[in-house]
Amino acid sequence: MTDQPHDPLRDPLSDWGRTQEETEGVLDRSLALVSFLRRHCPWDAAQTAKTLIPHLLEESHEVVDAIRVDDPDGLEGELGDLLLNLAFQVVVGEEEGAFDRESVTRRLEEKMKRRHPHLFGLGDREDWEVIKARERSETSGVLDGLAKGLDPLIKAHRIQERVSGVGFDWDNTQGAWDKVSEELEEVRVALEDKVEEAIEEELGDLLFAVVNLVRLAGVHSDTVLDRANQKFQARFEALEALARQRGISVANATLDVLEELWTELKGLEKG
Repeated sequence: MTDQPHDPLRDPLSDWGRTQEETEGVLDRSLALVSFLRRHCPWDAAQTAKTLIPHLLEESHEVVDAIRVDDPDGLEGELGDLLLNLAFQVVVGEEEGAFDRESVTRRLEEKMKRRHPHLFGLGDREDWEVIKARERSETSGVLDGLAKGLDPLIKAHRIQERVSGVGFDWDNTQGAWDKVSEELEEVRVALEDKVEEAIEEELGDLLFAVVNLVRLAGVHSDTVLDRANQKFQARFEALEALARQRGISVANATLDVLEELWTELKGLEKG
């Protein structure tokens, strides 16, 4: 009888043990590189966890950009830059005695085991947000600990995910859809009343409700908005090119003329 191929999904604990045994510490080379740079380069030696924040944020955004434009070669380079910044944070932490690479990795492993109990023989499968909500309830409130620097759109999504973890959520998209309709009507009333403070508040409520609808539809607001931005930008740039071909000045054209060009381009796209 021939041996059956190993199926990690059938035997996750065995697969996890083998994964640990086969780990060769390739990523440790990034930590060794940073340690070397800290010893021999004045600029690298002068950096602190705080001074490196702008670089960490920039590299994170560049990684996301490479993913969104489907650029594997660019992504490879950007991941290396991001890895360098992460390695810097670990090495600086080690130098200050705050933590070390082993404690960082161990803490990550322990968290993932708690979040995936069914894979490590620790219990039944549970929803990720439910587990996280239970963990937070032991030490803090449901919404405690949200990163202060989060983009408001992403923060709205995370707030809604967190409260969903404790059952404060619509059962399906219909409830979220009705809420969007309700908020849209309140925006209409506020615009008619021309009360600036009310307009701002109701528009905020509408945006929050739309994010909730997007989340319940199974996608992320940041992703779909970025796609919409790219689509609009590409179409408007095509409009500008078409206008130049026909000797039309976009800056001086009437809205009716621009709308005709826009409608024509949408028809070409569909065709």
